[in-house]
Amino acid sequence: MTTYHLMVAPNGARRRQADHAGLPLRTAEIAATAAACQRAGADALHLHVRDRDGGHSLDAGRYRAAMAAVAEAAPGMAIQITTESAGVFDVADQLACLETLRPAAASVSIREMARDWRLASRAYAVCAEAGTEVQHILYGADCIAELRGAYARGDVPVQMRSAIFVLGQYAPPRLAHPAELRPFLAATADLDLDWGLCAFGQEEHACLLAGLEAGGQLRIGFENNTQAADGSEYPDNAASVAAFVALARAAGHRPHMMSVFSDQGTQL
Repeated sequence: MTTYHLMVAPNGARRRQADHAGLPLRTAEIAATAAACQRAGADALHLHVRDRDGGHSLDAGRYRAAMAAVAEAAPGMAIQITTESAGVFDVADQLACLETLRPAAASVSIREMARDWRLASRAYAVCAEAGTEVQHILYGADCIAELRGAYARGDVPVQMRSAIFVLGQYAPPRLAHPAELRPFLAATADLDLDWGLCAFGQEEHACLLAGLEAGGQLRIGFENNTQAADGSEYPDNAASVAAFVALARAAGHRPHMMSVFSDQGTQL
């Protein structure tokens, strides 16, 4: 049985609790969700924070508070922050977030960085200096071409080879399908990326299983999907994680976190 890493993205930048009551927005809710998802098999958290009105935020203070709460509630869980603009922030804001936090890991949209390469190149340089593991968000062929050009120009350090493929899209809504993975892999074959994927819609788990079988990293959660394959709603992120873990186990895989627990003698 092979092992895999599983990152959970529990909230994202857009959904509200009016969309799903189980969406964690406040710091305590995010920390509790991280702990529940860790118990279910996730070993990393893709972290979004919200302002007091529930809107998307890149505030360093809110990030620090959330990171501390997650570290206490889910010891050992890796944390990746987002720099997503979500139509609210510009590249200067994203750069300021990275400069202030200097996080261990961050997701960065190449499409958003392309709005201002003068500032973007500084952002990537800050990450290189801080040792931040940058994961490039790639939405399709245009983003892949942009990344390729940024490597060639030196705007993105060539050692930054982590990327996440986004299957489907939020707006206008388009549900993901496992077949979408193949064009991403073909278009990036020469880039030697350490790739992963996330997927919009109720085929999320099928897409993740296809990615697992192809050797990719996995990101699951309410940022992209709240529904099972039959259209029913998961009550919370941990339920979705547990359902995918069961699906993957039936195919011969188990999450790395469960492997660690097993090695430590914990009953599974």
